[in-house]
Amino acid sequence: MVSPMSTRGWRCSRCGETHNGAPLSYAIASPAAWEALPHDDRATHHLDDDVCVIRSAGQFICGRVLLPITEGSNPFFEWCVWVSLSEANFQRCLQVWTVAGREAEPPYFGWFSCMLPGYPPTLNLKSLVHTSPVGQRPTIELEPTDHPLSIEQREGITLTRVQEFAEIHLHQGRRQ
Repeated sequence: MVSPMSTRGWRCSRCGETHNGAPLSYAIASPAAWEALPHDDRATHHLDDDVCVIRSAGQFICGRVLLPITEGSNPFFEWCVWVSLSEANFQRCLQVWTVAGREAEPPYFGWFSCMLPGYPPTLNLKSLVHTSPVGQRPTIELEPTDHPLSIEQREGITLTRVQEFAEIHLHQGRRQ
């Protein structure tokens, strides 16, 4: 059987076109709380590639949810997401941000703080933030529940599912 995503490309079930390989990662640009801020108010808060601080909503860190791919040669699909941390955990995270060996830190509890396309609501899923070596984003471990994202993190996904993510991304906001 030919994989739905081969070196020759894959046929999109939404538009019928053939596309070259699908990306194995997608990033959510900011936490949902940032998106909810009026544009005029954003200048009084902070958002960069790694952290976000919103005075009225809390502090957030960007990390990776890794989904094992059960077929093919690529081991993981990656969602780059946002998780809220308590003030104490956020301050500790910043304190060790550039310290070698920081990956020995115990995980920080957090709340999933963004919506992922292709899933039922993901806001406020319980998560653990595992610090990675300096220069690498932390990894996010979801509480083992029956939420589809949590199940996929534990059990893995197929290349067909990766193609679904690519189709959602390619056609986001467009009616088919």
